[in-house]
Amino acid sequence: MAKVCSKLLFLSAICIFIAQAFAQPNFLYHFCLNNGNYTSNSTYKANLNQLLSSDSSNTEIDYGFYNSSYGQNPDKVYAIGLCRGDVKPDVCRSCLNNATNLLPLLCPNQKEAIGWYDYCMLRYTFRDIFGIMEASPVFYMWNNNNVSANVDQFNQDLRTLLDSQRGQAAKGGSLRKFAAGNATAPNFQTLYSLVQCTPDLSEQDCSDCLAGAMGDIPQCCDGKQGGRVVRPSCNLRYEVSLFYDPTDITVLSPPLVPPVSPSPPSTNSPAAKGKKSNKSLTVIIIVVPTVAFLVPIISVCIYLLRVRKPREQPESSEAVDEITSAEALQFNFGIIRVATDDFSDAKKLGQGGFGAVYKGKLSNGQIIAVKRLSRDSGQGNQEFKNEVLLVANLHHRNLVRLLGFCLERTERLLIYEFVPNTSLDRFIFDPIKSVYLNWEKRYKIIEGIARGLLYLHEDSRLRIIHRDLKTSNILLDSNMNPKIADFGLAKLFALDQSEDNTNRIVGTYGYMAPEYAMHGQFSVKSDIFSFDVLVLEIISGKKNSCFQHGENIEDLLSYAWKNWREGKALNLVDSTLKAGSKNEIMRGIHIGLLCVQENVADRPTMASVVLMLNSYSLTLPIPLQPAFFMHSNIESDTSLQWEYDPKRTDSDRSKGSLV
Repeated sequence: MAKVCSKLLFLSAICIFIAQAFAQPNFLYHFCLNNGNYTSNSTYKANLNQLLSSDSSNTEIDYGFYNSSYGQNPDKVYAIGLCRGDVKPDVCRSCLNNATNLLPLLCPNQKEAIGWYDYCMLRYTFRDIFGIMEASPVFYMWNNNNVSANVDQFNQDLRTLLDSQRGQAAKGGSLRKFAAGNATAPNFQTLYSLVQCTPDLSEQDCSDCLAGAMGDIPQCCDGKQGGRVVRPSCNLRYEVSLFYDPTDITVLSPPLVPPVSPSPPSTNSPAAKGKKSNKSLTVIIIVVPTVAFLVPIISVCIYLLRVRKPREQPESSEAVDEITSAEALQFNFGIIRVATDDFSDAKKLGQGGFGAVYKGKLSNGQIIAVKRLSRDSGQGNQEFKNEVLLVANLHHRNLVRLLGFCLERTERLLIYEFVPNTSLDRFIFDPIKSVYLNWEKRYKIIEGIARGLLYLHEDSRLRIIHRDLKTSNILLDSNMNPKIADFGLAKLFALDQSEDNTNRIVGTYGYMAPEYAMHGQFSVKSDIFSFDVLVLEIISGKKNSCFQHGENIEDLLSYAWKNWREGKALNLVDSTLKAGSKNEIMRGIHIGLLCVQENVADRPTMASVVLMLNSYSLTLPIPLQPAFFMHSNIESDTSLQWEYDPKRTDSDRSKGSLV
């Protein structure tokens, strides 16, 4: 009898849960982050309830920002609530009250969660997040309608407007970092936009966050009349119709469409007069039949779950919530062997640092690229599977997509989408093919690489440092759009393992930052350094290793810096780019030199680089002296390591020395 009562109480709790969930308006989007769980009777749960109830009932704050904490470590809870800058206090509190009721129901055991309505955002976690800029998780929404004409001018007008608002918002005080306004767009349209940061950010962090969000616009909303990029620390939105009004917040734009949404989007706008009396009846009509329908199903599910114990999941698979299991991505070795003609030389596309790459064709006609990894990665099979799952979950237009993997004895294969136009180095260093890459295409490639790298550094669920960024790892699709390859391999291999399976550092000399090559210190700024080498190679059409200039053998960075310092930077430019915009080319060289500055702290972040590439109104700082690598005449011997001493003078560095 006790067991029966227990089950009835459990089912009653489920019914209450469902009724509460239906009674709340849906989020535009929400994330339940798998960074730790709590139980229903835990201290953390009690602290969370106390914190959310106190925030939702707080009537003293009228500027739309709530930041608070409750409890003692390790069960302390931190929460941030932010309302849109044009929302009135009573609507703000109503929105946050809905959020505090709904978010714990949608994420009943996760210690960290975040949800967004149109008017507000609620976030809670077990770690101190005040004053910390965070760019992920992120989601996008866009208007269904396309820009009818003159898309380039529309994008330029949008960048100018958002640039201005970014500066206004960043300079806002500790109460509000918000800016909204409009500008004239092509075809006599008016372009409206707003940007906002959480007020606890510094001016620089707010500016960087919005710069990164602006850099995402081409990826999510290119050519659309409206778009939205939403991050935990900042957000932006633009439309060709008015969607905000300081005096009348009920004015909204046409709904935006999210790419993936767990529930139908809601604008969370106040109900019109005359409809309030129907709200309770509507809730009852929806909830009662739904509960009656779901309770038997839930009962059966509970019974089946008790009879059939679920398989244990590996600890490190928590973040892989979009892929059910490793088996979903695992290919049969025999199928891949047939697809590649038993890894024949005729199918070989190239030899990379981590193994050979082969072209294959599956039985359904799909063309694939297969990377046959070197035999020992220092990982067990389960670790390898888990990391493949994480990498396969990264999706960006400027990353090569990982389709799956294969494991058989000592064989480890990675199966990628096939990118038809091979790698960037096959074009820019070829005197015939380089002609096909005019400045417009090269600039597009530079921008695409920057956006892909920004995603890896800040916007993906993992922070991935590539550590082997080079022209041969940039593939070009049929439209010459760049896709970064091998971005997960550094993670799949041990940190001290290099391309030839020795204990040297992973990477390719000429592209590696000096602090990484000499001391093993790597960070996102190491990738920034490699990105600059790519930029200078794309602009010059010359390899960084060494090239002939008159009677002298020079390396690209030294040559670029010397000409920049002498006011002759255009000497660096590939002769095939005569028709290119000199201002854009000079700006590209300028940005490149900022990325290879000797002091790591002086190098910009990828968010700043993306902004520099897209905003011509932004004044760039003067680059300081680069960190030089001087190379010998023996181009083919890539095993040589070069001495780097930050105390040496320019004249000393021009000589170089081997160690």
